[in-house]
Parts: sequence; C-alpha cells; structure tokens
Amino acid sequence: MSVDRVTLVLASGSPRRRALLGQMGIPLQVEPPDVDEGDLPGERPMDFVTRVARKKGLAVLQAHPGRIVLAADTAVVLEGRLFGKPADFAHAKQMLRELAGRVHEVVTGVFVAGPLAERSLAVTTRVRFRALSEEEIGWYVATSEPMDKAGAYAIQERGGAFVESIEGSTSNVVGLPLAESLELLESVGLELPWRKVRP
Repeated sequence: MSVDRVTLVLASGSPRRRALLGQMGIPLQVEPPDVDEGDLPGERPMDFVTRVARKKGLAVLQAHPGRIVLAADTAVVLEGRLFGKPADFAHAKQMLRELAGRVHEVVTGVFVAGPLAERSLAVTTRVRFRALSEEEIGWYVATSEPMDKAGAYAIQERGGAFVESIEGSTSNVVGLPLAESLELLESVGLELPWRKVRP
C-alpha cells in the first residue's frame, strides 16, 4: 500500500484546527467525523478527550487507508466539571458566569494514526479569567462568538479580553496543542514542510 506522507487528513470540522495546521504549510484534506461525543459516567476529563479524539480519528481512518489522520477533542474543565459547547445563549451566559474570576483548565486530546502506528496524548493549559460584569457577558454572547466554542469563549477573538493569564500551551486553548501535535504527526510518518527544505 502506498502511503501519502504529505497531505494530512484532518478529522475535524473546526476552523481553528484547520487554520493552526494550515499556517504551518501542511496540506490538508478535511473530513469531519460523525461520532457520538458523549461522556461516560465517572470519566476523567483527560480520559474523555483522549477517547473521543481516538474515536473520531479511527472513524475517518477507516475511509482513508494509506493516509495519515489527525483528530482532536477539547473540553474546558472547572472543578472537575466538563464544559463543552453551549446549547443556547442562556447556557453560554451561565458558563461565562461560572468561569469569571476563576482559574479553569483547557484539556485537548490528540490522536494521530497512519499505516504503521497510532499515537495519542492529552495536553492541559490553565487559564485565569478576570471578573466579568453581566453587561460584558450579555454583549459577548450577543455576538454569537461563544456558540460553537468549548467553554463558550474564543481566546483568539473577542474572548481573549477576558483572559488574565495562561499557564501552558496557548494554541491548546485555541483548539490544538500545535507543538505536541506536530511531534506526533512526524512520529507516524508525516513529512513536515521544513523537512523538504535543503540548503
């Protein structure tokens, strides 16, 4: 079986993940998976995101033999509780009220697989929010920016104004820990763009 070591199959519909990998010059084929992303009773956040990322990746890999696939899943965690994407505007406001003035964690599970190997990991970043007024929360939710984001905010957009400090990978909070993901991809055989450069 011939292996495509240049073009990555991205098992995600996230425009943030697509942008992060695309800016590195990696050719992408985007194939969003259709899988159940529900959590299991008693499942730890790190186990949850790793399991769901693997489930997404394997679903797409079946349809693309001989290809290298990356999948990821991100959750916001506050005191052990998972914050996924808000169901509606009221849910987004409630999430932001709970995150305001506190430290939470952003956990992303990454799964990569190719014909010869598969690898996975989870990366955690600590994020501190400043205190937020009801006016700020209402204005932000009205922009609709929080509606497709884990934890109801986007650090790379307007939501970045709420963040006081970050401990760990910034790209992880956007949706993909880039340094760790590139290392995984190279370990399963993807030819990264700078490997083609010759002096």
